[in-house]
Amino acid sequence: MFKSLKIYVGQEIDFESLLNEFIVFGYKRQDAVLVEGDFSRRGGLIDIFPNSFELPVRIELDNNSISSIRTFNPSNGEGLWQHNMLILLPIKKPGSLKTTPITADLSLTGFLDLSVGDYVVHNQHGIGRFLGLNKIKHQDKIRDHLVIEYDRQEKLFVPVESMHLVQKYIAFHAKRPKLYRLGGREWSRVKERARKGIQKMAWDLLSLQAMRISTKGFTYSRDTDWQREFEDSFPYEETLDQLNATLEVKKDMESGKLMDRLLCGDVGYGKTEVAMRAAFKTVMDGKQVAYLVPTTILAEQHFQNFSSRLKSFPLNIKLLCRFRTEGEQKEVVKGLKDGSVDMVIGTHRLLSEDVFFKELGLIIIDEEQRFGVKNKEKLKAFRLSANVLTLTATPIPRTLYMSLMGARDLSAINTPPQNRLPIKTIVVEYDDDLIRQAILREISRKGQIFFLHNRIEDIHKVKERLARKLPREVRLETGHGQMHPKELEDVMGRFLRGEIDCLISTMIIESGIDIPNANTIIVNNAHMFGLADLHQLRGRVGRFNRSAYAYFMIPKNIVLEKDARKRLAAIQEYADLGAGFNIAMEDLEIRGAGNLLGLEQHGFISAVGFDLYCRLLREGISTLRKAMINDKIQSSK
Repeated sequence: MFKSLKIYVGQEIDFESLLNEFIVFGYKRQDAVLVEGDFSRRGGLIDIFPNSFELPVRIELDNNSISSIRTFNPSNGEGLWQHNMLILLPIKKPGSLKTTPITADLSLTGFLDLSVGDYVVHNQHGIGRFLGLNKIKHQDKIRDHLVIEYDRQEKLFVPVESMHLVQKYIAFHAKRPKLYRLGGREWSRVKERARKGIQKMAWDLLSLQAMRISTKGFTYSRDTDWQREFEDSFPYEETLDQLNATLEVKKDMESGKLMDRLLCGDVGYGKTEVAMRAAFKTVMDGKQVAYLVPTTILAEQHFQNFSSRLKSFPLNIKLLCRFRTEGEQKEVVKGLKDGSVDMVIGTHRLLSEDVFFKELGLIIIDEEQRFGVKNKEKLKAFRLSANVLTLTATPIPRTLYMSLMGARDLSAINTPPQNRLPIKTIVVEYDDDLIRQAILREISRKGQIFFLHNRIEDIHKVKERLARKLPREVRLETGHGQMHPKELEDVMGRFLRGEIDCLISTMIIESGIDIPNANTIIVNNAHMFGLADLHQLRGRVGRFNRSAYAYFMIPKNIVLEKDARKRLAAIQEYADLGAGFNIAMEDLEIRGAGNLLGLEQHGFISAVGFDLYCRLLREGISTLRKAMINDKIQSSK
């Protein structure tokens, strides 16, 4: 039987009984909470580090009533997030063989942060509206109940003992979800349709995984002296998450099985370095590497970075994209076929019919969701013949991460590099004087600026307007996707070398451009961008250990749509490091889930809500894995 302990603001508790409950759940009393499973008491404060949480929680009491629950920073005691409720899960005891069966009724999330008026999903009754908590007398006992309103103002009273069946409704769209009738059959039909669609996706994932496992891959050697020398040349100190991700990748490579690992991490958190180390290891055993990226500019930048890091080693690395002439491209294609090219970095040009590899060992895919259906089919074939490492800067919610773990190999980099500072984010009306001040301040500290204007037709007028407002010595240049490849390559090269102070560009800079000296970005008409785009654009700066600034400009005297106001408020509020993983950035996280899972799954998430979707996915993967294991046992008899 699955057990959980529910604690919420306003709850009347017996102090000693609560502490005894913690012990029953496997928690240990300590002087301070340092790791999962610790709890401590000081006067009217209880600190506890719950199972599966990344930070501890402080419970504050006023007499016998809980007055606040908040996540806090254990290094300085600073409160981070307030919570209305906390669901505490037991600490897993080492060596225990008992497992909790995974079902759709088992909540995956620790928190249930609800406000009156929020939409919620009850697993058995569907989508309703949360009206608050009521005390109800039942069998001579007064108990707290969640009150949920359904269609036709019908009300459901859920005792707190059953509140694991209720989760906040989160989906892709801002429009109101449909409320269901209590006792009707429609919710059961909707849930069953979603369950079948989710099981089909789970089956596809597991079938591909089974095929890879049954296909013998190449067993890579242990790290060489050159590998260690190459990794030591990394100019920064690795984060623990980076090191763990690198170890997971190397373990895959040395196992003799084909690798298909997804590496998630916020913008600027060091995914490329993990990929670089995997690429180097591949080439050390005589295999070739293909690094596939969504844009020509990113291909060029990765090529420059890889070439710089690899200059001390006898490796042949080439670039294949429209920045190269037809003759140069033919030479690269020939080198890939005869094996003289060790590593190639390129756009979808790498997936063309004329490209063949002599010994392809690893394909690295940057932001796979940016490639079309036809390209994805070709990538699916690669997965059955070579190791695949997919990188994504799209945040993945912990619930989805946990649900997918049984069907995909995942690594996550959640910690920022050392000395990285949060980006100061300003949403403001367009103001020439403010722009002048921001640009000149950045130049005064010998930095560079991105000015993003996403309309090619008048980008040169924007440059002229800026030139009139700035001193003549400020070096301005434009860059956009309709420029001749050689001209654009020249502009980006000059900006990278510090020969341009302010680059006025379109969205071509959105993906992965990494220029440590550029630490101010000004986005014109910011209300026209989605939240995920704003987050990606902000990630173009702040790649170094100095303060960075992101200005999101909106036209003067404009009446913004409600959704645009919400997006701009969110991007300003959540400016901390790792904001992409912040619980409150639901829109961004769910969009990321959709990118990862595909369009059809969007519909199922909208139908049943994100939390129940994750539970159904976890249940489906668990059931299918058991069935596959049983089939294997039966066929071996």
